[in-house]
Amino acid sequence: MNKLLILVVEDDAPVRSLITITLKAHDYRFITSATGEGAVIDAASHNPDIILLDLGLPDIDGVDVIRRIRSWSNVPIIVISARSEDNDKIDALDAGADDYLTKPFSVEELLARLRVTQRRLSIMQNNLMQKSVYENGQLKIDYASGCVSLGTEELHLTPIEYRLLCLLAQNTGKVLTHKFILQNVWGSSLESDVGSLRVFMATLRRKLEKAPGSPQYIQTHIGIGYRMLKI
Repeated sequence: MNKLLILVVEDDAPVRSLITITLKAHDYRFITSATGEGAVIDAASHNPDIILLDLGLPDIDGVDVIRRIRSWSNVPIIVISARSEDNDKIDALDAGADDYLTKPFSVEELLARLRVTQRRLSIMQNNLMQKSVYENGQLKIDYASGCVSLGTEELHLTPIEYRLLCLLAQNTGKVLTHKFILQNVWGSSLESDVGSLRVFMATLRRKLEKAPGSPQYIQTHIGIGYRMLKI
């Protein structure tokens, strides 16, 4: 039986019912909330493994919910929203969401996104068990603690920025294609997601590179992908 606890944040009763029936049929545990404030409280008090979050909530916007939860938790957040514009997706991902599912959606796709997130959680747990440290020049990644530092300065990364950096670090010297990165970080390889990848890579570089125009760590291969340089 699947032991993961999922927090479902959805104010539309029929959609919430569809999600919870699907979760129950596949042995997921779940709790529900119909408001943003309730979601923040439930996330803090129940410590769910995954959050399924609607953006159009009656009290506060879902993007604000993401920002508030991200101030203290790295729990995976999958947005489920009727908002389909690229800017809406980028805003949610940039705030700290891990995935974005557009309504209307199929239960098969929802279950697939959950399986991808479970694999990510498993990988993260394995990294923690390894208790290893990556060092490259002044860059240091402590996989056990999830901390990243540059010289004496600790870098504050979003969950996606951290996963991007770890993926590049684990493949230092190799050119990773957009498709490969998307598949390993987002669990999909849609061409439409490349724009989101570029946004996250730009924010990561601003934190990592002293002179982003003359990269020391992350090199862009135009039209192909990115590479972590060995210092």
